[in-house]
Amino acid sequence: MAGGHANRRRGEVEAVIDGERRILCLTLGALAELETAFSVGDLNSLAERFSSGRLKASDMIRLIGAGLRGGGNLFSDDEVAAMSIEGGILGYAQIVGDLLAATFAGPGGEAAVNP
Repeated sequence: MAGGHANRRRGEVEAVIDGERRILCLTLGALAELETAFSVGDLNSLAERFSSGRLKASDMIRLIGAGLRGGGNLFSDDEVAAMSIEGGILGYAQIVGDLLAATFAGPGGEAAVNP
């Protein structure tokens, strides 16, 4: 969905990936995909895993891939792994942080899911 505007209230974030502005969103389907990928039983466990702040590169690929697919962009994780983001690893980390904050933090910054 190039060219759209992110609606933070819906958990959307905007990022420039491979030179194109894209919307990412961890929809319920994307979260279910991540529960399976990370072998966790529920959203609280998923939130706990992410709150540790210790993510592998493959975790970031899965998160960005699920967010892109949730935002209407049909990319496989392999395609996401080959994409470039300005700022390198720090750029990837910023997108992941923004996406997790938009998904798991309420409007006032409080946790939307209680781990």
